[in-house]
Amino acid sequence: MTPAPPPATPAAAAPLDGTAPVARPASARSEAQVLRDLLPFLRPFVGRIALALGLVVAGKLANLTVPLVLKRLVDGLDVAPTLLVLPVALLLAYGASRLSVTLFTELRQVVFARVMARVSRKVTLQVFRHLHALSLRFHLARRTGGVARDVERGGSAISDLLDWTLYTILPTLIEVVLVTGVLVYLYDWGFAAITLATLVAYIVFTFSVTEWRTRFYRAAVEADTHANERAVDSLLNYETVKYFGNEEHEARRYDENLVRLENAQVMSRKTLAVLNLGQVAIVSLGVTAMMWRAAAGVVAGSMTIGDLVLVNAYLLQLSAPLNMLGMMYREVKQAFTNLERLFGLLDERQDVQDRAGAVALQASTPRVAFEHVDFSYDARRQILRDVSFTIAPGGTVAVVGHSGSGKSTLARLLYRFYDVDDGRIAITDAAGDTRDVRDYAQASVRSAIAIVPQDTVLFNDSIYYNILYGRPGASGAEVEQAARAAHIHDLIVSLPDGYESQVGERGLKLSGGEKQRVAIARALLKNPAILIFDEATSALDSRSERSIQAELDRIAIGRTTLVIAHRLSTVMDADEILVMDSGRIVERGTHARLLALSGHYAQMWQLQQQEQREAVAIEAAAES
Repeated sequence: MTPAPPPATPAAAAPLDGTAPVARPASARSEAQVLRDLLPFLRPFVGRIALALGLVVAGKLANLTVPLVLKRLVDGLDVAPTLLVLPVALLLAYGASRLSVTLFTELRQVVFARVMARVSRKVTLQVFRHLHALSLRFHLARRTGGVARDVERGGSAISDLLDWTLYTILPTLIEVVLVTGVLVYLYDWGFAAITLATLVAYIVFTFSVTEWRTRFYRAAVEADTHANERAVDSLLNYETVKYFGNEEHEARRYDENLVRLENAQVMSRKTLAVLNLGQVAIVSLGVTAMMWRAAAGVVAGSMTIGDLVLVNAYLLQLSAPLNMLGMMYREVKQAFTNLERLFGLLDERQDVQDRAGAVALQASTPRVAFEHVDFSYDARRQILRDVSFTIAPGGTVAVVGHSGSGKSTLARLLYRFYDVDDGRIAITDAAGDTRDVRDYAQASVRSAIAIVPQDTVLFNDSIYYNILYGRPGASGAEVEQAARAAHIHDLIVSLPDGYESQVGERGLKLSGGEKQRVAIARALLKNPAILIFDEATSALDSRSERSIQAELDRIAIGRTTLVIAHRLSTVMDADEILVMDSGRIVERGTHARLLALSGHYAQMWQLQQQEQREAVAIEAAAES
């Protein structure tokens, strides 16, 4: 094999005229590494694999006897009529041999089918779980369409690799060895030498040309992945495309990758023609040499007509798998390429991991404390600077500030989507023990928290499923109770399909306020110890906001609650209000105390009150 070229960006993969190699992705690994990664998934099926290989060998032995029986049958026909029972018996043996070949082949499929399907399922499931285990940092940078494409191709590549390698290429090599041995045993080394020379020339030519062709398949995979990324991203943002009339712009961006895909596919087909022509030429030369030698033996009297039939049958028997060898090797190389990308996803580092000895958080009304927390998504831009505050058990702390001040980052850190750069977040559990959030198992921390986010994204399923997602084991009555508490039950039952109404992709069939109420119901159903409201009423009108806010205040009683808000009217009753600016807490206190300070909070309050008065005046003028 030729050494892999150095990694390059997708843009560097553009030349597809054969003048420059296409670089592997940064996650590329050798075939040996891919096999090492795959072996642990195969170990539980060693027995099935061995049985399937035994059936393969049995099938090849049965296939080997077919030409031998055919030779005896041809030679047996040239005897007196009184001995015709011998050809009849050979005919029966010939038919039985051919049946045995198919029988063993199909039995191998039956035995090995579960292995291919189960291994593919387990690898794909592990990748899926790993993707969910990765931090938010990875998911904010990923391309959904590309990742989905890599997982899809990688899952099918496992079956292809096992099928082609273990039960096509390996049996072909076994058959070549057996046929060569029979020819040497029955005749002389001349036939074996021609067979081996043809085989060696065929393999060298096929592997070298296929290795050259693989670069074009890699380029096609890259282009296909990026095209899918562009397509999915564009379709997910369909409304934005329409808002700005950029359909042609999106089509051009999509076509850039389709052009690369087209060029790669054209080069792949052109080089396939070269491969096929060379393979046929080599096999034809080998067949011609073998038949010439066998025909010369018949003329000389050293070989019978049956011997000529035997040699021809073996040649035909070998030519079929030999003609497929190029396709086999190409399919295996393509399977390795797809598996490289699949296992490359497993190489993505988990930024947030459970520490050794992490304990489960047992929380009823926990105490939460941010202690001198520093954090940045990018080292070049710090988001939080020395942030310290405490949420008492069952208490409510509200965080306000201008956009970009770091408010929502607090919720992400509490959920442990990221780890803090400095300082710590401490949680006191039901037993009164205070630990760093990193000393608790991530799953237990997240199970104790529910959030009503500012931007609610729903699954493309029913309203019932989206509410039930807060606690999948809840009953229908509990789902309805949560919907009533979120003031969305009446709307749901008014719909033609009620709770089974579909919300569409990302919930786009619902209004912003309706989606937010579904999110509130989902959080209520979870019945958490810690509640986070991140602009929980931002998509509601003033009337709905007042009723929902009263309900939120009610459900927050007895729960440790963090409220992130822009509208100050929603946080007036909080135990403590934090005012953030540029990642720092610049003011803190109750609503009355902060107004008395005449600082940032008071300015924000006055501005919002003025905006509210102007909105009321405009509404009154419109009504008059």
